[in-house]
Amino acid sequence: MGGRVQGKVALITGGASGIGRGCAETLAAEGALAVITDVQDAKGAEVVAAIGKAGGKAEYLRHDVTDEAAWEGVIAQVKARHGRLDILVNNAGIGIGGSILDMTLADWRRQTAVNLDGVFLGVKHAIPLMRASGDGGSIVNMSSVAGLKGAPTLAGYCATKGGVRLFTKAVAMECANAKDGIRVNSVHPGIIETPIWLSITNTASPGANAPPDLDAISAMAVPLGMKGLPQDIANGVLWLASDESRYVTGAELVIDGGLSVR
Repeated sequence: MGGRVQGKVALITGGASGIGRGCAETLAAEGALAVITDVQDAKGAEVVAAIGKAGGKAEYLRHDVTDEAAWEGVIAQVKARHGRLDILVNNAGIGIGGSILDMTLADWRRQTAVNLDGVFLGVKHAIPLMRASGDGGSIVNMSSVAGLKGAPTLAGYCATKGGVRLFTKAVAMECANAKDGIRVNSVHPGIIETPIWLSITNTASPGANAPPDLDAISAMAVPLGMKGLPQDIANGVLWLASDESRYVTGAELVIDGGLSVR
């Protein structure tokens, strides 16, 4: 056990798998109480059990990030149980790939609701509890390399992640003006081994084509020549969540093996 976020209360959305799970486990290992939210109940319970087995503290709450009433309920439970919130990792997200000509308005709105509305609602409802503690806090919004540059067949996804990027900067300035001690930053993963690739490439359903070979893709596209792992992103989130980054707000932390600058 470390102690870089010792005694802090962290809320991680989409924390049952992928990058969210990596963030929850890493923050808990460094001393935070991890409140994990997701709609994957069985996987959420697995993460809580794994963190407990490793000596950390965690709990799970079912949570649809597109539902404002659900956000109000989650924040109310965090306040009632722990009295404070120090870290918010707005990680929950989905990816819907395909040509913009084929994308339905329903899919566009669903992706926007999770990836952008969910971040807005999290920030809106978390800030008052963070301010109430009087100790500031850290909000980390998960964007993407797709929020920095366009990608064919990912127009809808790019739109949401680009929105997260600038939304983050605007809220960072609002909190800075309020002198509330809350820092707001975005993280931009590149090619990371997570389940989202199955939905982006339409291989999540039975009978679909084989999932993408991320090793082969990374060898060709990523300057460092390899894919990233959830832990690579979690390490960056940990730094932004800790007091080590006390002078960092409105920033975008790109963790992509050099993909975005090639």
